[in-house]
Amino acid sequence: MSTHTNTISQPDPKRWKALFLLCFANFLVIMDASIIQIALPSIKEALGYTQESLQWVMSAFLLFFGGFLLLGGRLADLFGNRRIFNLGVVILAISSLFAGLAWSEMILNISRAVQGMGSALIAPAALSMVMQLFSFSNKEKGKALAFWGLSGAAGGAFGIVLGGVLTGFFSWRWPLLIYVPLSALVLILSPMLLRKSDRIVKGNIDYIGAVLVTASLMLIVYGIVTAEHSGWQSSNTIISLIVGVVLFLIFLLVESKTKEALLPLNIFKTPHLGIGNIGVFFVQAAWFPLMYMVILYLQQVLQFSPSAGAMAVLPVPIFMAFFMVVVAEKVLAKFGMKMTMILGFIILGAGNILFSQLATVDGTYVISVLFPSFFAALGNALAYLAATTASVSEVESEKSGVASGLYNTNFQIGSAIGLAIMVAIAGTTTNSSNATSAVTALNEGFQQAFFWSGIVAFIGAILALLFMRSKK
Repeated sequence: MSTHTNTISQPDPKRWKALFLLCFANFLVIMDASIIQIALPSIKEALGYTQESLQWVMSAFLLFFGGFLLLGGRLADLFGNRRIFNLGVVILAISSLFAGLAWSEMILNISRAVQGMGSALIAPAALSMVMQLFSFSNKEKGKALAFWGLSGAAGGAFGIVLGGVLTGFFSWRWPLLIYVPLSALVLILSPMLLRKSDRIVKGNIDYIGAVLVTASLMLIVYGIVTAEHSGWQSSNTIISLIVGVVLFLIFLLVESKTKEALLPLNIFKTPHLGIGNIGVFFVQAAWFPLMYMVILYLQQVLQFSPSAGAMAVLPVPIFMAFFMVVVAEKVLAKFGMKMTMILGFIILGAGNILFSQLATVDGTYVISVLFPSFFAALGNALAYLAATTASVSEVESEKSGVASGLYNTNFQIGSAIGLAIMVAIAGTTTNSSNATSAVTALNEGFQQAFFWSGIVAFIGAILALLFMRSKK
């Protein structure tokens, strides 16, 4: 049976500096999924991608990131958080160098896949360390999780801005190469600020479980990514999703009979963990496609340039910073996880519905984008902090790595499924539109996607109301 050693005996005096480093690492991981987005046309021209194959610059990263998160969390439990964290940063740095210097499609795709693997080691190990650093005070833990949530939201938004600036002033290679010095900085600061792994779970790697869950998650993510481009009725989509789900069910069966399981199923006995992870899934399914569609609306309907469109979403992380640190933490402390999550989902849903009504063909930036962004960001901050707290704050220390991996998996899968569904809704609406202009038809698709992403948020509120117990 697994045991753990070297438990933390006193608060780390460097914990706030360590938190900054871990949040910065999380910022880099989340940013990596979006920083290359504006550079895609330049990459297509430089390396000879087709329109169909270009998706793999993004998808290769998401596929391996989502597929290896649970394994990354378990490895952090087995071999120590700091060790796995540093290994992930090294992998990210080396793969980013190869990606930035890529001379062919294959080299770039492989490098992006390895970037995803490195990120899958970093994210769960970093969150696990955050939970250990602030395990002594619920008040400090709440503030730490608020900063963690802020780092992820900022990474997604700033990735688009930074990617646009680097591509515009230099070349498409720099959004990738920038990760080399940034990763080196993290590695330099790591031994200064992060404690050597305070505990290592004694046990063996569940190789069968690792293969099953990694294969199943990769197939599920692949099916979702394929659905965005080929449709839900595509044979590739259907077969990938069915086989992925079957493998995941087999994985759960194997884990129920394995003593040293990759995913100990008794972890779901942890109060609020299950509904917390469901909450994370629905937050991302409502929020991620919203931001994606807003960028497209700015460029394709309001006729913003790519760089101007990127700068136009810059207020969103500023809103998030204020709401996450100043508002959400206080609301969570006063009203508890259940009420905070419900309130957050309702406001997020209302913000998305506002987008569907105000984002018109003749709209303006302030009314059509900035105004509804204020409410959507507030709702996201509340729901995200409550869901994150529910997912990881009450987990036993020896399972914090795998709990963090589970949390990050739901974060990524929620984003991918939400985006695939909203892209399908927008595309179907646009194609069936009777509008007299292409821009009007395109905008009708965006409005429907905004509307249904709001419905997703309302479903999250209903689930929190029904299945989460009241607890501050």
